[in-house]
Amino acid sequence: MTSSQSASSSSDNLSKANLSYYHGVSVEPLIGRTLGDHFRLIAATNAGRPAIVDCKQQIRYTYDEFREQVDLLARGFIDLGVNRGDRVGIWSTNSVQWLTTFLAVSSIGGILVNLNPAYRVNELEYALRHSGTKVLLIIPQFKTSNYISMVESLLSHGAQESTLPDLERVIVIGDRDKTPDSFMTLSEVLDSAKRISPSVLEARMSELGFDDAVNIQYTSGTTGLPKGVTLSHHNLLNNGLAAAHAMELDNSARFCIPMPFYHCGGMISSALAAISVGAAIVIPGPFFDENDVLPALEQEKCTHASGVPTMFITQLEHPKFSQYDLSSLRGGFLAGAPCPVQLMRRVAGQFHMKDVVILYGLTEASPLMTCTKVADSLEVRATTVGRAIPGIEVKVIDPLTGAVVPLGVQGEICSRGHGVMLGYWRNEAATNDAVDAAGWLHSGDLGVMKEDGLVNITGRKKDMIIRGGENVYPKEVEDALLDHPSISQAQVFGIPDRTNGEEVVAWIMLKQGTTTSGEEIGSWLKDRISYFKIPKHIKIVTEFPMTVTGKIQKFVMRKLMIEELGLEDANAIQTA
Repeated sequence: MTSSQSASSSSDNLSKANLSYYHGVSVEPLIGRTLGDHFRLIAATNAGRPAIVDCKQQIRYTYDEFREQVDLLARGFIDLGVNRGDRVGIWSTNSVQWLTTFLAVSSIGGILVNLNPAYRVNELEYALRHSGTKVLLIIPQFKTSNYISMVESLLSHGAQESTLPDLERVIVIGDRDKTPDSFMTLSEVLDSAKRISPSVLEARMSELGFDDAVNIQYTSGTTGLPKGVTLSHHNLLNNGLAAAHAMELDNSARFCIPMPFYHCGGMISSALAAISVGAAIVIPGPFFDENDVLPALEQEKCTHASGVPTMFITQLEHPKFSQYDLSSLRGGFLAGAPCPVQLMRRVAGQFHMKDVVILYGLTEASPLMTCTKVADSLEVRATTVGRAIPGIEVKVIDPLTGAVVPLGVQGEICSRGHGVMLGYWRNEAATNDAVDAAGWLHSGDLGVMKEDGLVNITGRKKDMIIRGGENVYPKEVEDALLDHPSISQAQVFGIPDRTNGEEVVAWIMLKQGTTTSGEEIGSWLKDRISYFKIPKHIKIVTEFPMTVTGKIQKFVMRKLMIEELGLEDANAIQTA
């Protein structure tokens, strides 16, 4: 049976059943290898081909050179005493060193802990303590944040309070003369690798299994505490390959990645997708800046690019956008936030990305659940999030009863298959809430499935806000606000925004006898939560809209803010 016949058969069964269930079919088997083994296979097959270009650092590696760096760092980690299952954290912006660390940790059976560069000290402390990170790699600083001093202050506090008992080593990706004596530099780790024979690395790699945990990515939690999504080699490799196939990547592709590597969109759907087929990765800069991305696209003759809608909007609105030659582009993807239909069409046309696709999912799904494909019409790619990826089942259920709803009926989107996470790190209760006894991951997103398996996202069961591709959970922000001495109650919700997809709003009730302003509260939050979680609009009120039973109605607040700010047009924008 051909793949087209399989898809046709699946569609026929779907129509007969008239239920919102679809299974992504493929004639290509899943990859049953570890990340390290697959990377070596790709590197051997594409030895002399370009692997990575780091534009800011002016570093270029072919695949054989890249493998040499990965193997060397892997041996350096072994020399440091990193064992199978140990957690290695990386707190850094995008760079070739980030990807080298990822593959090196994977090759020795470690578990990479992705740390958001926007973390403040308390957020960093929680992630390190909760994950039990043994070795931490950092850059010296990021924008106004001095990482070295932040980690030093944390270690000083940790030594007194024993809050970081597992952290043994801090490694700075930088020069020795700017690194404290108690920290190592990455160069020193690479030098120490010479003490470890390559045969030791080979022996370590032979012990590993593709179902082993290899990555922890922290997502904000509805309880106010982030949850560590734990993913396996099998999760990441097959999901990255699915993204590559959706975009029709091959080893001739040159993939520009402005999305952050700490996030699954940049790490898995972009970088790992490229690596999985031997394509070249172009890193335009340490973080997204349209003034870096546009020149990189032109100078490196990139064929593909990824990003959240905000990134593409910013580039399209650049005053010199028309002066850049982007004719080498042909595809890529948008993901991470609702994508307006008109933006999709502009990216396909003005960006020359005629083969652009939509990827949809969540970190707990590694991250893809569905995608559109190059072969789909632009109308399908602009107005839906596609069908289940190969090897994944998707169903839409009634959130109250759990029953699969008929086609065309809104319900919660669930998925099952190779992408479902191993679980939340050290949080069995939350894992059981997210993944049911039959293995179905409950996304919390609401959607509608059509007869051909295509899915439209219609809302969210939970009140999570997606601002520019970043997940913001209201309760986490509300908890931070309640620490303010003048605030008695806080309600946080999202409103539509043309640039970021959504923006964060807070309604505040003050304690009796106190006064403050939205500006003061916003400034106060800057040292307490990441910048993207800080509400753009803070409204001080004397009451919240509530039902007769006392339940707060955030949807009423949202409606009132849309009217007050004149956002009716933004709210009406159609998304996939």
